[in-house]
Amino acid sequence: MKTEFTAEQLADPKIARANEILRACVHCGFCTATCPTYQVLGDELDSPRGRIYLIKDMLENDRVPDEKTVKHIDRCLSCLACMTTCPSGVHYMHLVDQAREYIEERYQRPLGDRMIRWILARILPYPMRFRVALLGARIGRPFARLVPDARLRAMLEMAPKHIPPVSRNDDPQTFAPKGARRMRVALMTGCAQRALNTDINDATIRLLTRLGCEVVVARGAGCCGALTHHMGKTAESHATAAGNIRAWAREMDGDGLDAIVINTSGCGTTVKDYGHMFRLEPLADDAARVSAIAMDVSEVLMKLDLPEGGDKGLTVAYHAACSLQHGQKIKSFPKDLLRRAGFTVAEPADSHLCCGSAGTYNLMQPAISKQLKDRKLRTLEAVKPDVIAAGNIGCMMQIGSGTPVPVVHTVELLDWATGGPQPPAMLRAAEGHGGVPILR
Repeated sequence: MKTEFTAEQLADPKIARANEILRACVHCGFCTATCPTYQVLGDELDSPRGRIYLIKDMLENDRVPDEKTVKHIDRCLSCLACMTTCPSGVHYMHLVDQAREYIEERYQRPLGDRMIRWILARILPYPMRFRVALLGARIGRPFARLVPDARLRAMLEMAPKHIPPVSRNDDPQTFAPKGARRMRVALMTGCAQRALNTDINDATIRLLTRLGCEVVVARGAGCCGALTHHMGKTAESHATAAGNIRAWAREMDGDGLDAIVINTSGCGTTVKDYGHMFRLEPLADDAARVSAIAMDVSEVLMKLDLPEGGDKGLTVAYHAACSLQHGQKIKSFPKDLLRRAGFTVAEPADSHLCCGSAGTYNLMQPAISKQLKDRKLRTLEAVKPDVIAAGNIGCMMQIGSGTPVPVVHTVELLDWATGGPQPPAMLRAAEGHGGVPILR
């Protein structure tokens, strides 16, 4: 793609990076074939190619974003399927993230939009605040149909019927390995996941220690910053990310770390990009070190020789989170691990397409999100699974809110297969509650 940035504009490293990405695009349109919003809406401007044109025009002309541009950028899921499809290697993620930052700095959103985005940024990354908000939303949930704003209704409908108790495993501490130590790893415990489903981190710790890992929950680590990063709120996202970088760098410089383990793939994609995010900041070196050893839990488990298990007699529908298969390019590891543990793995049709969760997308764009969720549910239930497995809490919430099939994290099944307890969601489903209990 031909660009016409001035020499003065290109002196800005951010514009120089945008120019590099834009010039890689050859207008081929392969991205439109795998873009969920283009498939649902049929609008060229709701495809990666269309959004690239809008971003190019906005950045080149250094103009205040207009409502049309903001609407189409906001509709992007950041599922990154376009990056998997693109034959030219266009790094769309960095481009759309920059566009969102530019919009946040220069566009005056309507008051209602600003308030909702402020609320999300001030609550979701903080587990205790989120828990309190969920309790409040649960009270208001019976009145959701009376709320005129679809986004506020979506927030109320998200309220769980059951909120799990706080897990003390998420507190800063060190868990000793069972037997000889093979690795020393830091576990990212996350933020929203700690309020919505404490079973995931508990299962991850049991599984890793069983396989010989010393597991550290580092003091000072918390939210990865993805939520505010994708809103374009760079100062806020970098502040929380910097806390992680410092916490993990201390561990690396102390007793050392072989890996930083992340069991929420949306967080993993962001942490692996810290090196880029902080490339122009004083923490650049430590950020690059952190990114270099950040791994999805499935990557670590592949290094630990998970024991082979006998046939469990269960069919697992594996949902491939976009942030894992497109963002981190991890496609086979979770399925390989489940099969090795003795489960029969079934993949749904169109497994490359997003379920519509995408961070806060299901709250900010509920109508589009619902269409994507309904399609994903049809394909998952078509394989007639006993259980659905995923590697991202957002996907689990989205899918679990619409199916009676229990939805669990991949590590919960692997923990169960190697001596841990049966995933609580499966137990509660067997008792007749169905679905993901915290969402019903």
